[in-house]
Amino acid sequence: MPLSTQSQGDIDQYILIASLDNARNLSNILKAISFRDHAIFSATQNGLKVTVEDSKCLQANAFIQVSVGGQCLTGWVDRSWVNQFVCLIPQADIFQKYIIKEDTVGFQVNLTVLLDCLTIFGGSTVPGVCTALRMCYNGYGYPLTLFLEEGGVVTVCKINTQEPEEPIDFDFCSTNVTNKVILQSDSLKEAFSELDMSSEVLQITMSPSHPYFRLSTFGNSGNAHYDYPKDSDMMELFQCTKIQTNRYKMSLLKPSTKALALSCKVSVRTDSRGFLSLQYLVRNDDGQICFVEYYCCPDEEVEGE
Repeated sequence: MPLSTQSQGDIDQYILIASLDNARNLSNILKAISFRDHAIFSATQNGLKVTVEDSKCLQANAFIQVSVGGQCLTGWVDRSWVNQFVCLIPQADIFQKYIIKEDTVGFQVNLTVLLDCLTIFGGSTVPGVCTALRMCYNGYGYPLTLFLEEGGVVTVCKINTQEPEEPIDFDFCSTNVTNKVILQSDSLKEAFSELDMSSEVLQITMSPSHPYFRLSTFGNSGNAHYDYPKDSDMMELFQCTKIQTNRYKMSLLKPSTKALALSCKVSVRTDSRGFLSLQYLVRNDDGQICFVEYYCCPDEEVEGE
């Protein structure tokens, strides 16, 4: 592969290098959070975390982790989720090479431009035809450099970077989680297809008793409810300790449907303040796992039913 012909000296100049045999595995996960132009990249030994925010009310994070010794280093995601669904057995990394020379490397970049570059060869879906990627960064003030190769043709893209803004701390921690369910994504897709998406809000009710887990909308066609029994085949985990009903702006939740479309399972959690965490488990075409998480603040709290 032509990318492998880069001299060691060229590679050594960078403080961050991430190589993928299939750039589509990165572009797909970034598309799941591409509802604003700019994204904050934070790289550690665990891998890449990419953050996009909107109006201090919504935050989306894509986690592209690195495995060491055959185990996923999933420090960013809910541990009970990982223990249930991610077997800690050897699996192929998304990154074929991942080198970081500092504890943390951070920068901000135009996500729209980055996605355009990643699909510069057209994002081919032809079996056996992939765009290889080497993503390099040399530190503060330097551009993010992409080396893309397909069919022996190499294209180099340089994207200006900015000093990263400090992401919002939603202070969402597992100790404050009051209710949690894990669903098969297909069931949530079905719910959204039946609810009235013209509603300004999505109301979520979680309760240890009936209706257990209910999604409600209040749109042009009237009120609509979609209930999940706790013993539903679509419900893979049900942990609700109190009745909690909150409303969330539909305009904030709609971007998360991009991640839902890619995912196979989704964890829905609320904390004692009514903040919502939607965490999606995404398995790419090569069978590798990534996570996308959306945090959303409540629009208003509703008295428990």
